[in-house]
Amino acid sequence: MPTGRDEATDGRGREPRRVTVVPGGPVLVEGPVELCLDDGTTVVSDRFQVAVCACRRSRTYPFCDTSHRRKRR
Repeated sequence: MPTGRDEATDGRGREPRRVTVVPGGPVLVEGPVELCLDDGTTVVSDRFQVAVCACRRSRTYPFCDTSHRRKRR
């Protein structure tokens, strides 16, 4: 496991992407990203941070649209 910033590259001079799992929410990935879906399609986002849906309720799947949140009445 890398311990310093100089060691935290993938062998090609790139730093690894930071991925944050939000409990009960999306998976946050530092962008830009390219997502390969189970049907073989590829989706690209050039945003600096991308919220990837983990609940599959999103209307904009594979991106999160906050459908995982409970509606308050």
